[in-house]
Amino acid sequence: MSASNAASGATPQALAGQIKKLLVLASVVLLAACATAPRGGKGPPAVVSEDALDGMHRVALLLPVTGPDGDVGQSIANATALALSDTKATNIRMITYDTSTGVAAAAKRAVADGNKVILGPLRGDDVVEAAAVARTAAVPIISFSNDVGVAGQNVFLLGHLPNQSIDRVVRYARSQGYNRIAGVVATNVYGQRAQSNLTSAVRSAGGTLVAIEESDGTAASADAAARRLAQLGQIDAVLIADSGRAGVVLVPALRRNGMRNAKILGTDLWNIDGSLAGSPAMYGGWFASVSDTLYTQYAAKYRARFGKAPLRLSSLGYDSVLLIARVARDWRPGTKFPVAQLTDPQGFIGVDGAFRFMPNGLTERMLEVQEIQSGKFVTISPAPTQFVK
Repeated sequence: MSASNAASGATPQALAGQIKKLLVLASVVLLAACATAPRGGKGPPAVVSEDALDGMHRVALLLPVTGPDGDVGQSIANATALALSDTKATNIRMITYDTSTGVAAAAKRAVADGNKVILGPLRGDDVVEAAAVARTAAVPIISFSNDVGVAGQNVFLLGHLPNQSIDRVVRYARSQGYNRIAGVVATNVYGQRAQSNLTSAVRSAGGTLVAIEESDGTAASADAAARRLAQLGQIDAVLIADSGRAGVVLVPALRRNGMRNAKILGTDLWNIDGSLAGSPAMYGGWFASVSDTLYTQYAAKYRARFGKAPLRLSSLGYDSVLLIARVARDWRPGTKFPVAQLTDPQGFIGVDGAFRFMPNGLTERMLEVQEIQSGKFVTISPAPTQFVK
């Protein structure tokens, strides 16, 4: 059974069956050969001989497994260990390098240790540092970031890209008769890019973009943004390009200021915040995201092994290993990573559904539209079953 399959033409049922076979009932152990950034006074990591790694594909995992983002990094690292076990990928040796004490230093160790491909880092600014090191050794990076500004030149983004989520939910809203669309975006880089994404999406879908306001997530800022929108006449739908927590603040402000019937739209950021299903103000809101069907199976296995629920982003770690295991079938150990295989137009399949890398390093995914209902997210528009050529 291969770790990934061509996505084109496959039905959701078939894809689910394929991944279910991968998620075998096996006990999972964390990799014993797991190295982190050296602590002060301990010197450089031990050098592993070429003979000891004969016949193995060396893959580096760059993640913050300690520090402020340690919980996210460790959840992703756990997911990679689970995937290695489930795929029985005994020809892959993965070493974790802790980026919390310095991304560039971690990348230098990874390259010096002979790794042929890097999975991670987590954040866009970290990718820039790691890529500056990896590029000199022609080592490609498959990052968990969704920062489109760092893609390209052997850097591929596995993270879920907001522009695709915005385009999908806007197109669906238009198909349901919502024409005059406004937006409220975060006051950060994500929000800046969302403004451009929303403008393009509404224009492409044939709708009317009423206005885009910014909000910093506070109640006062949300109320001010809502008041400004309320002065612009009829608004059929408002897209909130910010976290679920920001949505919980913004939606009541929109309702208080007269937009009682405006449909609330969101991005895939909402899918990582399960608390939204417990917020009545958010009921009826729509957002586009990857499917949760296979994620539910994965989460159950993760919980059984590690004794707690995985963080939603951890599925990226699992899928990165499925991808590497698939490529490893035609990759001779000791040679450079076959980057050209990443841009196979038929794509790959993982816990987060079908995806494919574009030549510019960005990822195209098949997204569904979900509605927030009492206690749950419900799929109201399934993901497509094949990529557009």
